[in-house]
This record gives sequence, structure tokens and C-alpha cells, in this order.
Amino acid sequence: MSQIPAEEPALTEDRLLGGRIRLKQPAAGYRVAIDPVFLAAAVPAEPHQLVLDVGCGAGAAMLCLAARVPHSRLVGLEMQRDLVRLAGDNIILNGLEARASVMIGDLLHPPPRLSPGAFDHVMANPPFHQRGQGELVAASASGKSAATIEGDADLADWVRFSLAMVRSKGTVTFIHRADRIDGLLGQIAGRAGEVVVFPLWPGQGRAASRILVRARKQVAAPARLAAGLVLHEPDGRPSAAADGVLREGRGLDF
Repeated sequence: MSQIPAEEPALTEDRLLGGRIRLKQPAAGYRVAIDPVFLAAAVPAEPHQLVLDVGCGAGAAMLCLAARVPHSRLVGLEMQRDLVRLAGDNIILNGLEARASVMIGDLLHPPPRLSPGAFDHVMANPPFHQRGQGELVAASASGKSAATIEGDADLADWVRFSLAMVRSKGTVTFIHRADRIDGLLGQIAGRAGEVVVFPLWPGQGRAASRILVRARKQVAAPARLAAGLVLHEPDGRPSAAADGVLREGRGLDF
């Protein structure tokens, strides 16, 4: 009896950075929003430097960074096999095969070819929700769960791995929920310095829901709170500063 081939998941092709980046992604489940674009904008990479994107998903952040920094080199690590294939396809779609690659792997059991201390910068968008939160039981059954809810690796594991992969004086950059700032900073404390917290304000007078946090390995400079960036004008339009990141691909000045 002939077998019916498994149905391929539905994909959409979307555009980032004002159309400069083409991104194929699943039509259902976790979908790229603005977080990976701002994450990429926060990494102070320079041409010819090597950057690791931990949990790269379909590759949005690494592609955005590659578009902003000429001749930079990007490596993505992703544990979901279908997303590894998709990120590889997106690298080809954007003509970045010479500068970007993606490998399958779990940060708790990383591929042997990932050498600790080999990267100039590491960036990560860890799952926002802690495992076992009661209100997330229903969500855990959806395709979003691996991207949004911590699995075997918790936030401490993400920070520990990121710092292990970056070279001395190199940077690690995270985007996370603002209400988990204490947990994130607590994991960085004593392991890296020159910590900068950069809030993303939804609008004037509104509490931040996202923060960017950047730190440098083996640097003892004090932490500071940056002014951050307001995402929306009172009428709901993107602010000029946000538009510069989202459409023009500008970097963020910390």
C-alpha cells in the first residue's frame, strides 16, 4: 500500500527592513514580530566579525544583522529541525550563503563544532515565559510553545551558554520581557559587566513591555539604564526612531 506523503506546513513569505529581507515563516504558530529586528539592531557588530544567534528560529535576527553590517558573518543555532531547514532556505533566499549558516543543536548539548569563546558577539531571544506557569497550559500545546515557553533550558542556561560562546570583551545581547528584568540581570551579575538596559516603550507614558540588555564579558564597568526608544506616536503610528530601525535597518545607539 502506498503511503500518503506528509503534508508540508503552510508558509508565508514576508518582508523585513522595508523589503530588504525576505523571510519565509510558518503561517501558524510563532510568527516573527518586531523583537528580532530590534535585537539585531542592538548588537554592536562590525564588518568581518562573527556573531552567534542562539535559538535563531527562521533566521530573522541574523538576516537583519547581516543586512546592516557588511561582511559580518553569522551562525544560527536552532533545536527545531523544521526551523533549521527554513532558516537555511531564508539564507539562500537573501543571497547570504557566503556569510551566514545555521546548525541544529540544543544549547544544553551544543554541537561539537561550536567552540566556546569563538564569537565576537552573541545575541538571543530566550523564551519569555517560565515553564509551568498555570495560565500557559493551553499555549504549551500549540506550535508557539518552543519559542515562547522555557523547555529544559531555563533563562540561566541561556545566559550561561551565551557567555560561554562569546570571546573576552565581546558582547552578549538579549531581548526579554521587562517584568523579568530581575531574573535576567541576576544571571548576568558577576559574569559580565558594562551592562546596559535599553527599554522599548510602547508609547509615551506607558510602561515598557520589552527590554534589550547588553553586557560585555570580563569587563568590570558599571551598569547603566539607557533612555530607550518609544515605539509609537499617540496616534499609533511608529515613531521616527522605531521606523528607522524597522524600515531603514538602522542600529540602536546605546
